[in-house]
Amino acid sequence: MDFSKKTYLGRTGLRVSRFGIAAAYGVPTRAVERAIEDYGINYLHWDRKKPGMGSALKAVAHQKRDALVIAMQSYDHTGLMIRRGVEKGLKQLALDTIDILFLGWFNKMPGRRVLEVSRRLVDEGKVRFLGITGHNRQFHGQMARTKDGPFDVLQVRYNAAHRGAEQDVFADLPEHRPGITTYTATRWGKLLQANKMPQGETPLTAADCYRFVLTNPAVDVCLTGPRTEREMIEGLAALEKGPLSDEEMHRVCRIGDFVHG
Repeated sequence: MDFSKKTYLGRTGLRVSRFGIAAAYGVPTRAVERAIEDYGINYLHWDRKKPGMGSALKAVAHQKRDALVIAMQSYDHTGLMIRRGVEKGLKQLALDTIDILFLGWFNKMPGRRVLEVSRRLVDEGKVRFLGITGHNRQFHGQMARTKDGPFDVLQVRYNAAHRGAEQDVFADLPEHRPGITTYTATRWGKLLQANKMPQGETPLTAADCYRFVLTNPAVDVCLTGPRTEREMIEGLAALEKGPLSDEEMHRVCRIGDFVHG
């Protein structure tokens, strides 16, 4: 398994880097440009309120639009603001289409209005694929195994301390499955903290955490939310190091169990 090679994002057919950059923590423009140019990262989860990634996308998207997969997220559970958010995002980036629109923090099927508005955006060509995020692993597992379900991409929590997705979401996936992206690989930084480790154990690195996630063959993209270019580069070391060995996996899971407990 070579993490530096792109893979297909489930049934979407999109070719994506195994590592995705999320804007939520304020990654700066230069870091995003470097991720695209130097590391071949093409999966970018954009937040309209964070200027760094928006500036980078506006600078490079028109030259490399076909090579990039741009996702954005709506937290509207009423269906009243989804269209406005997407259209403002498209205008902000000077683009015609967003590749993936994630409906954020749903632990059950969204309401009729949310689905109708989202599908109309797809029909109009403003969005290519629909995704969903949330913490209810059983619901995501149901969506993962539902033939021709409404969501083309699932975004789930998965890290060494929270491994429940392995059984609830990743197990028994059909061939024609949604794409799967993951977040919180470092468990919000706790897997990196010395004071959270078992006695005598050194903390994991960010690269260790991302390697753990990407070693699971069900995961298409592991998201990282760097605050600085340095944090991004430290995480990107996972691509070069590749999958965890059996010994490394045992250590990471042992630490994950301790942090979770």
